[in-house]
Amino acid sequence: MSHQPILFKNARLIDPSSGREERGGVLVRDGIIADVGAQVMEASDAETIDCGGQVLAPGLIDMRAFIGEPGAAHRETLKSAGEAAAAGGVTTIVSMPDTSPVLDNSAIIDFVLRRARDTSIVRVCPAGALTKGLEGKEMAEIGLLREAGAIAFTDGVRSVTNAQVMRRALTYARDFDGLIIHHVEDPDLVGTGVMNEGEFAARLGLPGIPREAETVMLERDIRLVRLTGGRYHAAMISCADSVEIMRAAKARGLPVTCGVSINNLALNENDIGDYRTFLKLSPPLRHEDDRQAMIEALADGTVDVIVSDHNPQDVETKRLPFSEAADGAVGLETLLSAALRLVHSGHITLPQLLRALSARPAEILGLPGGRLRQGAPADLIVFDPDAPYVLDKRNLRSLSKNTPFDEARLEGQVTMTMVAGRIVFTRRSN
Repeated sequence: MSHQPILFKNARLIDPSSGREERGGVLVRDGIIADVGAQVMEASDAETIDCGGQVLAPGLIDMRAFIGEPGAAHRETLKSAGEAAAAGGVTTIVSMPDTSPVLDNSAIIDFVLRRARDTSIVRVCPAGALTKGLEGKEMAEIGLLREAGAIAFTDGVRSVTNAQVMRRALTYARDFDGLIIHHVEDPDLVGTGVMNEGEFAARLGLPGIPREAETVMLERDIRLVRLTGGRYHAAMISCADSVEIMRAAKARGLPVTCGVSINNLALNENDIGDYRTFLKLSPPLRHEDDRQAMIEALADGTVDVIVSDHNPQDVETKRLPFSEAADGAVGLETLLSAALRLVHSGHITLPQLLRALSARPAEILGLPGGRLRQGAPADLIVFDPDAPYVLDKRNLRSLSKNTPFDEARLEGQVTMTMVAGRIVFTRRSN
């Protein structure tokens, strides 16, 4: 769709795909970037927006978000998820298949795509189910799902414990360069565990989840990748041992990548405090040593992407004893602000952070976004990385309010979001 040309000027331009950072402007025409750089200062036929020195970068691409529609629209709809995403600077969402019905056939994939086009102000890329009904027993028709528009294949929060099924999926996906995204958590080792196994869990009197629940599954998957040659992405890793496994796999040249939840970068098990159920997550929040290891792995490139792990839950599933509460937290709207803590603390640079939030996800998924260069889609965000605020969950645009950052002091707010050349969010001054 054609829109009026827009010129962003007086911006701090950051292209995470190249690491380039400079002062300048961006000219947008017909939904794409027509020109970018220090020389872009005026265009007679364009609406001009003065960025006032704020950062202008590609929109974020979130590789892991649960959206309730279809089947659980009371938790989140495509419309409400899009509004939350736009306010947080996320211009593309990869939605999980664990809906009702499950996204394991082409008709449901088509429904989500059409529904998203009609109701969401950001791009939604559905991931198809890896196995039928997410049961882990029989491989889904991933070739047909890919033709229908599935961007990758995963069983969402469920792990495929049957190694033969995983081997077949990796082999089949390899033949058309499909991407397998896997939740690395052995359910048998998780057992009745509800938080990270260790001293803090013992003090709270809660059953723990050992790190081996993650590392055993990850080790198995890496060996199957070596056997099959299929492209593999570990959805979220959370501990130092997993970092070493991924680092070794990459050193061998295997086609593997991995992500980390913003929760495991910004929080640790001590934040659970007095049984705060909004911090009951999967994978669980780990020891501070593991959190530091994840930050170091992000800085050196072992960890490829940061995800929100957006998983809205209603009051009935969270206002329960900790051991009975559902896993999950909302995160689309707070992803960038929480991640900027790593920049403010000096652990990584802003271009490095944006690479993990936009350029690298685009590369892994084969999307044209994540770049601030001529000809790229005009999926852009303008944000002030230093703007302080205190999060009030009541102001979140998600239907569910189960954020782990309620009342947290955060820095960095998105002031404008553009998708395909159309401004979909503008933050109003207080």
